[in-house]
Amino acid sequence: KSQVMKLKGKSVAALINVMKSEKYPDKNRWMATFLLGRVMGKKSAPFISKFTHHKSWVMRMAALKSLLALGQRDYKDIYKKSLKDNSLIVRYQALENIKKLQITELAPNIWAMLYDKRNYHVNEKLKSTKRAHIVKEIISTVGDLKFEKAKKPLLSMMQKKKYSDIHSEISNTLEKITGRKSPKNSARDKQVFWAKYAQASVVIR
Repeated sequence: KSQVMKLKGKSVAALINVMKSEKYPDKNRWMATFLLGRVMGKKSAPFISKFTHHKSWVMRMAALKSLLALGQRDYKDIYKKSLKDNSLIVRYQALENIKKLQITELAPNIWAMLYDKRNYHVNEKLKSTKRAHIVKEIISTVGDLKFEKAKKPLLSMMQKKKYSDIHSEISNTLEKITGRKSPKNSARDKQVFWAKYAQASVVIR
């Protein structure tokens, strides 16, 4: 790292070679991706973005992380595609990019992740389905992006027992979207609060 920062532009060819070559371990290729971003700055983004299509999930994630570090909001199509990546870790990273870069246009795509079966653990033996931790991140990010269209379904989910494991995240997200503060007491108090809010929000025609 220190050698690269000392050489700066002269190290670019070597970094690109490490990124492209399978001879090097993932750790080296990961570091080369970040260092290329450090050395070249935003000029490296178009090249780094190509690695979001790489066959290795490590390189796809490294590319996304580098684009985030470079503050790149121009790769919305790549972030959108990465939300459906086969790797759960890459999907997490795409979520983080969209959240931290505040790309509100992709809020509907994040909401759609709740219906992606890959974000759930399926137990064929027990015939059961369990939400993966990423579901909590999805709910939280929807709140950070203030996705108004999620308000109504979230208010409904808040009253259903089958979503009790994510009621805390749902409540926090509703607070972000509505600007209202729910009680900090019990989960039941939060349910009652949002039930009353939902009733008050109904427009009598």
